[in-house]
Amino acid sequence: MTKTAWVFPGQGSQVTGMGMDLLEIPSAKEKFAQAEAILGWSVIDICQSDGDQLFRTLYTQPCLYVVESILADLLQERGHQPDLVAGHSLGEYSALYVAGVFDWSVGLHLVKRRAELMEAVSGGMMAALMNFDREQLDAVIAAKPDVVLANDNSPAQVVISGTPDAVHEVMSQVKSKRAIPLKVSGAFHSPLIASAATEFQEILDGVEFQAANVPVVSNVEPIPTVDAETLKQRLIQQMTGSVRWREISLLLPTQGIEEVIEIGPGNVLTGLIKRTTPGLSLKNIRNAAELPG
Repeated sequence: MTKTAWVFPGQGSQVTGMGMDLLEIPSAKEKFAQAEAILGWSVIDICQSDGDQLFRTLYTQPCLYVVESILADLLQERGHQPDLVAGHSLGEYSALYVAGVFDWSVGLHLVKRRAELMEAVSGGMMAALMNFDREQLDAVIAAKPDVVLANDNSPAQVVISGTPDAVHEVMSQVKSKRAIPLKVSGAFHSPLIASAATEFQEILDGVEFQAANVPVVSNVEPIPTVDAETLKQRLIQQMTGSVRWREISLLLPTQGIEEVIEIGPGNVLTGLIKRTTPGLSLKNIRNAAELPG
């Protein structure tokens, strides 16, 4: 049997119209209704909207969780199971749900609150750097207290996060092919959102995690585990900690993984994995049409 990892994308992968073909499936339609009862607004309406609501953190994160989890449920209903799961930032919540660490509604409540707290953050910025000098980047960041490596996505792509001045200084001092400011409300995955992270920790502390039924690789500590308390502690650190996706990609073959399925809109994660760990079989399930029969 081929060992398979399921991976779930995070904020930035959302696309208008995502998940709408799932409405023809009764179990999926019911999940959308349950989500509306929990959120107080319609994922269907937001995903179909022509405006920019889907691209606001407040709405992006719950919408991604709902669509990804429905696709994963349908995949499991068809008899498929992962041998390992991981998610990029927000996607880690989908991974934990699929691994049985918490119920679907518990996960959505957590994502809703996380999105609200992160939406309220302001004053910082994030920027993506492509094809850069890593040694130079590490040295420049080490010399600046107000900027951190937020997402270590691949050997050729990272995201930095911090105060606007510090981020712009890094962008100007580090040689890169491209440096792009990101459209986010604050300096996510950095100490600048510590107050939001502290408030969220109080919420997480009140949620009981179960032991995972398959190993989960967390963003802040890319070592597979099924231990409930370890997974919770790693999730507590995640909001201010770095997303170590490059290391997750490198880990996959060491765990015997031969196939990776990215579940959710876009193909960001399979693209990053392909550039970091060539040789793995990569698949995408972005919609109902891509589900196996």
